[in-house]
Amino acid sequence: MTDNKKHIAILGSTGSIGTQALEVIEANKDLFVVEVLSANSNSDLLIKQALKFTPNAVVIVDETKYQEVFDALSNQDIKVYAGKEALTQVVEMEDIDVVLTALVGYSGLNPTISSIKAKKNIALANKETLVVAGALITDLAKKYGVSICPVDSEHSAIFQCLVGEFHNPIEKIYLTASGGPFRGMNREQLANVTRAQALKHPNWDMGAKITIDSATLMNKGLEVIEAKWLFGLAPEQIDVVVHPQSIIHSVVQFEDGSMKAQMGLPDMKLPIQYAMAYPQRLKANFPRFNFMDYPNLTFEKPDTNAFKNLALAYDSMRKGGNSPCVLNAANEVVVDAFLKEKIGFLEMSDVVATCIEKATFVANPTYDDYVNSDLQSRQLANDLIK
Repeated sequence: MTDNKKHIAILGSTGSIGTQALEVIEANKDLFVVEVLSANSNSDLLIKQALKFTPNAVVIVDETKYQEVFDALSNQDIKVYAGKEALTQVVEMEDIDVVLTALVGYSGLNPTISSIKAKKNIALANKETLVVAGALITDLAKKYGVSICPVDSEHSAIFQCLVGEFHNPIEKIYLTASGGPFRGMNREQLANVTRAQALKHPNWDMGAKITIDSATLMNKGLEVIEAKWLFGLAPEQIDVVVHPQSIIHSVVQFEDGSMKAQMGLPDMKLPIQYAMAYPQRLKANFPRFNFMDYPNLTFEKPDTNAFKNLALAYDSMRKGGNSPCVLNAANEVVVDAFLKEKIGFLEMSDVVATCIEKATFVANPTYDDYVNSDLQSRQLANDLIK
């Protein structure tokens, strides 16, 4: 490469994180170049993005859409690939500096592994990769000298609070949660909530899967497990506090009792930009926080009786091994079923709990064990939903 710009590969460019990342790149054309774009099946948007940002290559995972994408881009100097395997290969391209993994769920694991082995720094928006295979991913990152910069707003907040503090041990972290659209409801009330209600998050504009996870508090549970691996923490060092205003994104407590919080309006473009530009902070025109607009910032304890998923995530983290992988796979199945209105809101956590109980436990899983655990848990969950 002859320029000084960062060359970015965006895996999942048509989703919520991917589209916002492209907005950040468009606003900073002197700093970033789009090298790779990928989509699962949204060929229309992928084509529009490719024509606008002219990447070196695009990947459409759905192979039935290959010809459509190829034909639309045939007059452009853009390579077009299709399939899951292409996704794991394209990240090895020499010019890529940073791989933003914005894929949904377990699908992010293989491409992230390939990116690390190709010595590409990771901007991680796909928390499930660390939930499923945290030990494997962190070991690989150390082996290949790759940095993993989190994009999740809470983990970005912790990461930002630790800049200049890496030599100081963490006593505890507090991950904040909005509480979702059903905060304060009991189980009787939750029994009747609908898909449409669950998709209306009070503070954040996100994709469907993560919005449902936020409503069930599973998203916070997955974030707890992600934090364990990102920051090398024990379960008892990670606490969750409900903060309905979503202004304080997370807090680090040090051994002297001092606490650092990262604050700001809820806007995912900020942690996306921070991860792509790190260690620089870029000037941005994002809306600014005004204390007078938020005279009261409130905090409360999460209700793990009504929202059992958070407790399930802590349990699987403490159990270790392949348990978080089983938890994640079962959750992906039940969220998909809930979005298709095949299962009730409360039933989701019941199915996940049963899968954790019935799945084969592996204390020290290999990559193949993770693959098999994921398949087994999905089968168990699907059988329970029928």
